[in-house]
Amino acid sequence: MSQPDPLLEFLLRMGDNTLVLGHRVSEWCGKGPVLEEDIALANTALDLIGQTQMWLGLAGDIEGKGRSADDLAMLRDAWEFRCTLLVEQPNGDFGQTMMRQYLFDQWHLLQLRALKDSSHDQIAAIAAKAEKEVTYHHERSADLVIRLGDGTEESRPKMQAALDLLYPYVGEFFEGDATDKTLAEAGIAPDPASLRGAFDAALSTTMDEATLTLPDSRFTHKGGKTGTRHSEHLGHLLTQMQWLQRAYPGATW
Repeated sequence: MSQPDPLLEFLLRMGDNTLVLGHRVSEWCGKGPVLEEDIALANTALDLIGQTQMWLGLAGDIEGKGRSADDLAMLRDAWEFRCTLLVEQPNGDFGQTMMRQYLFDQWHLLQLRALKDSSHDQIAAIAAKAEKEVTYHHERSADLVIRLGDGTEESRPKMQAALDLLYPYVGEFFEGDATDKTLAEAGIAPDPASLRGAFDAALSTTMDEATLTLPDSRFTHKGGKTGTRHSEHLGHLLTQMQWLQRAYPGATW
């Protein structure tokens, strides 16, 4: 069995993370707690899908089989996706959605800043463009986590419950494998573990301001990188996301 191209694998990981999370966030459209948040969530989803177009578009070019970003997004099955388990998790209430967003944004911003120095010019260019959007995403999600955590008798327990539920998925961002090792040695992408210190420091600061307590870090879910283990949530999500293209292959409008 041939080994996957490390560069292609990396691009799929980046694109699948933004694709799946973008779709999850888009589920809030028309359902936000207030109009301002409804619009902000929709804009965040659009930003993430736009980043997906860049990552998966480059992946299609690297693959060289004529598959477009749309093909990679809409015509692969669940076991071919490379996203982390965190982004698959259901929205839950507004606080849970914002906690998931913050945990992803904190990692995503560090990842993009490192990728701006990539030896691969196209990856560096995508990272530089995406960083501008993700800087806003991070500022907003961190602010809301702090406001809700250090908020009312109703909001704080909900935010603590969201952190307890989602924090165990964070460890996956920093677990390296052969693909990560190859790309780090080539200067294309950072060693995932190298981002952990900055992530933990920023996370600790934010949670202190939010008056929330980090769970025991020994409990960590492993999963999505190899495409061999995903929660049942991804299958349900892809059913919603891909049904039109699957039902009407090649349809245009």
